[in-house]
Formats: sequence, C-alpha cells, structure tokens
Amino acid sequence: QVELVESGGGLVQAGDSLRLSCTVSGRTFSSGAMGWFRQAPGKERTFLAGTGWNGRTTMYADSVKGRFTITTDGDQNTVHLQMSSLKPEDTAVYFCAATYRRTIPSPRGDDYEYWGQGTQVTVSS
Repeated sequence: QVELVESGGGLVQAGDSLRLSCTVSGRTFSSGAMGWFRQAPGKERTFLAGTGWNGRTTMYADSVKGRFTITTDGDQNTVHLQMSSLKPEDTAVYFCAATYRRTIPSPRGDDYEYWGQGTQVTVSS
C-alpha cells in the first residue's frame, strides 16, 4: 500500500522560507511523477509544482514560479518543496500527490492516484 506523508509545515512570518517534504512508502519510485498542491479555507485545491521522479521535468504554477522549487531525493524516496519569500496568501494546507501513470507532471489533481494527508502552512503578516 502506497502512503505519502508530508512534513515541514508550520507558522512563519512574511518573507520567510520553509521546506516541505513528502516521503513515499510502500513502493519505490523508479518512474512516475509527483506534485504539490494547496488548499486555502473556502477555496479550491490548486496546483503548485510538479516533477518527474527523475527530476528532469518540472512544472510550476505562475503564482509560485521563482519562489518555490520542487526537488526529488531518490535515495530517501522523498520530494521536497522549497518555498521562499512567503506571503500571507500562501497560507493553506499543502498536499503532495503521486502518480505511476505518467512520467511528466500534471497540474490536474485527477491525474494523481495517491495523496498525502496534508500539512498546514501559515504565513503571518
């Protein structure tokens, strides 16, 4: 059974940086793609960043391009989301997602079979 566990969320101030991690267990990724999404209260889930598991193909939403960076650590079966210059509007629950059906990331949540439980990120002004 595949399980995704996010970590690294917390309360930070505007302008700070934070690194989220998503560790996958139950299956070793030799191919596939990962994505990060977030959902703020009362809003829909939105795509942030995605990567092929080999790290060669990445994709970012315009809202985070230049501020967020997605990387993979194959040895640890972990995907990271490095976030910098955080803003209060970045406050949300952050989710990672995984798919084995494609090697190129997708901005569509429906393209991912597995999801983590989420980690809260709160950015104070």
